[in-house]
Amino acid sequence: MQSEGTYDLTTGAGLIACPRCDALHIERELEPGETARCIRCNTVLASPRAGAFTRIIALSFTSLVLMVGAVFFPFLEISRMGFGNQTSLFGVALAFSHGWLMPLTVALLGSIIGLPVLRAVLLVYTLWPLSRRRPPYAHAVPAFRLSEALRPWSMAEIFVIGTALALVKVGGLANISFGPAFWAFCGLIVVNAASNAFTSAATIWDAIEDAGVATDGREMTPEIRA
Repeated sequence: MQSEGTYDLTTGAGLIACPRCDALHIERELEPGETARCIRCNTVLASPRAGAFTRIIALSFTSLVLMVGAVFFPFLEISRMGFGNQTSLFGVALAFSHGWLMPLTVALLGSIIGLPVLRAVLLVYTLWPLSRRRPPYAHAVPAFRLSEALRPWSMAEIFVIGTALALVKVGGLANISFGPAFWAFCGLIVVNAASNAFTSAATIWDAIEDAGVATDGREMTPEIRA
């Protein structure tokens, strides 16, 4: 396992697989500030940072607040010849909540709202006790595993990009102004990117493993690998 520090590779037990090329590496304990990279594709495997868990929790709470604003505040306003109308995502969901479009509406809201919210809640549930140097909550392992599985399916940024592209054509027919919800979505993209940058799955798994042993030696989380 290539890293920015110096490690003894002759002892130790665990193996870690690169998420991009599946190359196996011998797992080693990293000090804060050091980074382990794949020797084949140079992908970051682990990068512990002091206070990273607290930052991830803060960013998760921020994303939840932004999501509330993105859902209930006006998303955009369209006006032409003195007539205008504005709507929020919640209003759009209510407008299409009947008939054959209802399943599509539910799927859309689930991908752009439900999944990011669920992932933020799972991260807070997993990291809150670890940030306070306490044993993890029950079911912390499946909670973090689910949050990692949901990461590729959180599509808030795809929704914003698709909306901006669709409004290019509409812009020639009417005046369009973005509401607070649109900018909340843009802020959500930045917050999620920052959270992903601080999130090191290998470091969190190691923290769950280390904190999962009670003071009397009883194993609290017997399974810690995906």
